Amino acid sequence: MVMEIVCPAGTPAALRAAVKAGAHTVYCGFADETNARNFPGLNFSREEMREGVAFAHGHGAKVLVAINTFPRAGGEALWHRAVADAEQAGADAVILADLGLLANTARQHPGLRCHLSVQAAAANADMINFYGRELGVKRVVLPRVLSVPEIAAINAETEVETEVFVFGGLCVMAEGRCAMSSWATGKSPNMNGVCSPASHVEYHDQGGVLDARLGGYTIHRVGAGESAPYPTLCKGVFRAGDAEGHLFEDAVSLNAEHLIPQLKKAGVTALKIEGRQRSRAYVAQVVRNFRAAVDALEAGQPMPEGMLARLSEGQATTTGAYKKTWR
Repeated sequence: MVMEIVCPAGTPAALRAAVKAGAHTVYCGFADETNARNFPGLNFSREEMREGVAFAHGHGAKVLVAINTFPRAGGEALWHRAVADAEQAGADAVILADLGLLANTARQHPGLRCHLSVQAAAANADMINFYGRELGVKRVVLPRVLSVPEIAAINAETEVETEVFVFGGLCVMAEGRCAMSSWATGKSPNMNGVCSPASHVEYHDQGGVLDARLGGYTIHRVGAGESAPYPTLCKGVFRAGDAEGHLFEDAVSLNAEHLIPQLKKAGVTALKIEGRQRSRAYVAQVVRNFRAAVDALEAGQPMPEGMLARLSEGQATTTGAYKKTWR
């Protein structure tokens, strides 16, 4: 069975680019706080979602709608409406994280396929089997804290499909457990859908030195003529004692393209690419590369590698926890 390539689409244009580049499946979200990439200029209106699903289906691709934040007490109707609208738009599945929302979806939309978001941080077979048995979850997106042997062990003990990240941004926290951006800005990645929101970003020239700030906190400081990175808190440069540098996480991207054969052998169903905030050109190039790699693997040919280096954050890549190099 060919591993499914699941690609990001932050906009309708990115969705079309991903589908044309060979994506088997595209994931996207509505333009509100029901999805974890709730940024200005991104995401889909209800009409755009219907049109996007129709376009994807017309080209033989599937669409997953991410409704992967945690509902506010008393505000559940927004999330319930998003699930209903995704089903009405013809989505092939919804990606959910919250237990209550999963339970409600299983009751109210029994014909709608549900995937478990990485935000739920389900990292062992017992948890995954619970979601499958009790809530009808068909696929789980595994957290980026597992090695390949651990993924293989999970797949040996569950019939729920597994999807793993193979390219894009990394997070120092187990997904769904980060409070750093909330502390600095008052906006939660897991409830409001915004990590390091642009509304809280400021740049200040301090006598030829440029400060990049988030929520009033200086995250980066660069000299004249140097490029100022976006101030994501966990990837900032800080001083602690005698040490100065990326104390939480380096500015690198996950790239596990050369691990695709091992992930297939481990029983992985789908390969996920992170990047709903990226351009359609970025999405198209990454999709083409991974589609070529998967097709080559199925044909018994050598896989192309090294095509994505310039698209990586900081021009550097890592295999993250897949090789346990930093765990």
